[in-house]
Amino acid sequence: MSEKDSKIIVNKLEKYLANKSKRLHDPIFFGNEIRYLNKCIETGFVSYVGKFVETFEKKLCNFTKSKFVVATSSGTAALHLILDYLNIGKNDEVLVPGYTYVATANAIKYCKATPNFVDIDTETLGVCPKKLENYLRKIIIKKKNKSFNKHTKKHIKAIIIVHVYGFSCKVNAIKKICKKYNIELIEDAAEAVGSFYKKKHLGTFGNFGILSFNGNKTITSGGGGAILVKSKTAAQKLKHLSTHSKLKVKFDHFHDKIGFNYRMINLAAAVGCAQLENLKLILAAKLKIFKAYKNIFKNAKGINLINAPKYCQSNYWLITVLFEDKKIREKFIRNLSKKGIGLRYTWRPLKSLKIFNDCPSDKLDVSKSIFERTLNLPSSPALGIKK
Repeated sequence: MSEKDSKIIVNKLEKYLANKSKRLHDPIFFGNEIRYLNKCIETGFVSYVGKFVETFEKKLCNFTKSKFVVATSSGTAALHLILDYLNIGKNDEVLVPGYTYVATANAIKYCKATPNFVDIDTETLGVCPKKLENYLRKIIIKKKNKSFNKHTKKHIKAIIIVHVYGFSCKVNAIKKICKKYNIELIEDAAEAVGSFYKKKHLGTFGNFGILSFNGNKTITSGGGGAILVKSKTAAQKLKHLSTHSKLKVKFDHFHDKIGFNYRMINLAAAVGCAQLENLKLILAAKLKIFKAYKNIFKNAKGINLINAPKYCQSNYWLITVLFEDKKIREKFIRNLSKKGIGLRYTWRPLKSLKIFNDCPSDKLDVSKSIFERTLNLPSSPALGIKK
């Protein structure tokens, strides 16, 4: 890509973003947020007790078609609760993509377990089923229907797949591999609220999935997350864990195990309820933004906008471009940063961080290549909504 071509694209982007948010991803509030927050304040139910938490969970069930939902203080907390519920600990490994946000692997470390990094594919930016199966064939030995890493001797108990930027992994293929090796499938759909794989909401394919409602997500509760779960028993136990494992005993405090302070508060749920009411409008806006960027980049040489796979209905959380090589990306960044346009490199492969250097890993060639050649562009929903 020539300097001239790069500047042409930058000028088009500047024109599109004129008088709009140039930051990476701002939340948008145009519904009942203030009204619902006032209700919390008027009633005094601002913390863990209040009708909005239960309402938020019910609304999420209706939208995602998950059998049960447990609202949490964050997506990371939701992951940690699931891993704790599954009794994952220091003698266990959890497979996780090398290309994801650090929170996914951090949750594993909270349990004293070991992340084992696997590579992704270029189509979905998620775990590559072929590479996953080839890797497992090399490292697994089976004992009593359990899979162990023959090198570390640890039990490979689960895999956390991540639906990056709202794009679906090849989840059905991965699910078959999990069944073959008796590995629990956990979906990190933190970035995928409103994304579907073959018309089924992401996070609902395994027994457990999580969502995030952080301030930079498609919809937000300020800070918050949710567990999508199939079993009523598991949902009850996860909710119990999230409230310090406190038993319902009148006038007294009894706790039957070590629990966590991970429940979503009523104020956050109130905002979340209002946001859910406008989710379809926000998703339509996100698609509109993607199409606008697609038009801007349609004749660009050495740059491609990452599209959702055919079987995926994406929320296009963060619009992402893929460059032919790192040099083209750096040239593009230099020109774009002069215009005050918000940019961000995509996730750095976690194995490259000192905190995960000693973790087992497959070759992460695609993860490294994608990191070096991608860039997130401003993707705030307001870009696609007329005020």
